[in-house]
Amino acid sequence: MISITKLLSGREYFGDSLRYSRESKGGLHGSNQEAGPVVVWNITRSCNLHCMHCYMDSDIWRYSNELSTEEAKSFIDGLSDFHVPVLLLSGGEPLLRPDFFELARYTAEKGIRPTLSTNGTLITGEIARQIKTIGIGYVGISLDGLREVNDKFRGKEGAFQDAMNGIDNCVAANQRVGLRFTINRYNYQELDRIFDFIEERSIDRACFYHLVYTGRGRGMFDDDLSFEEKREAMDTIIRRTEDFEERGLDKEILTVDNHCDGVYLYLCMLNKDPKRAEEIKNLLGINGGNRSGIAFGQVDPWGDVHSDQFTRHIKLGNIRERKFSDIWTDMSHPILAGLRDRKPLLKGRCSQCQYLSFCNGNFRARAEAVTGDFWESDPACYLTDQEIGV
Repeated sequence: MISITKLLSGREYFGDSLRYSRESKGGLHGSNQEAGPVVVWNITRSCNLHCMHCYMDSDIWRYSNELSTEEAKSFIDGLSDFHVPVLLLSGGEPLLRPDFFELARYTAEKGIRPTLSTNGTLITGEIARQIKTIGIGYVGISLDGLREVNDKFRGKEGAFQDAMNGIDNCVAANQRVGLRFTINRYNYQELDRIFDFIEERSIDRACFYHLVYTGRGRGMFDDDLSFEEKREAMDTIIRRTEDFEERGLDKEILTVDNHCDGVYLYLCMLNKDPKRAEEIKNLLGINGGNRSGIAFGQVDPWGDVHSDQFTRHIKLGNIRERKFSDIWTDMSHPILAGLRDRKPLLKGRCSQCQYLSFCNGNFRARAEAVTGDFWESDPACYLTDQEIGV
């Protein structure tokens, strides 16, 4: 996750203390594991929508053998003991789980910051107020375009309006809320209008995700942007973020799942503002690039632990059998051990890149999806050979 706002302006939000702080290096870089990673917990696979790029391949069905309430609380206890700072409650659609509010409240009571990733369609005014009362730090609502484009991706007519209502209800409850937007060939030309939308609807935050070809998205490689289009998309995101900052608008803008974004921003600023470019370079060095299996992990509805939500085919362990902390610190698993020290394992352009310490090889799931090799180069890197020194 790259904070464009932080890199461009220095303005700091909650997550920046986890991404750009040397003091928290135990949890972030895996050196001492003084603190646990940020954890995404997909609390259910069930969903009321049918998104074409869903990494969980979710549907409306009720899936069997998901963690019980008591198992979930025991899991949360273990995360608290491991000093996990944030638990992102995701799905499927997490609000479909009957004990969602009980588990979110329990998470907050155990000293972990609960956040929510949702499609937003079920957030009534009352639910928004409950979310606020519990202390959920942030609600991320997925939109992949305006109206027709979004509804096509979500597999349901009216999904955009329902999500809009959810956003408005969060804003009315003074609940911090943001957009989660997955950039692809069919919606990237709407980016300027999305930024207008963010301003018009008083939305606090926006995360622009790059496609990862897993789940129902595994066949979407051809639906991803070309390298030129990715650069155009980043130019728009940079330009509009700068505009927000110049006008004093308090908006947090991030990009997700492609760490070459940070390098691209650095290269763009070298001629424009060398002093700012040097600060960006320092922050990227502190962050260290992709941290799947290091400062970020995922647990699925059945308790299986993964290095991130896109590598669910690689099981590190199960929290019904061992505590999350025991699984996370067990270096006998070759993939987990490899992710902690991946540079010697990387191949192709990634292995030769002069900015490897800023990117850390980017997304392994995407490399494997396209090449069949977990350690090959990430095919979504849009930097040229000349730019990366190859």
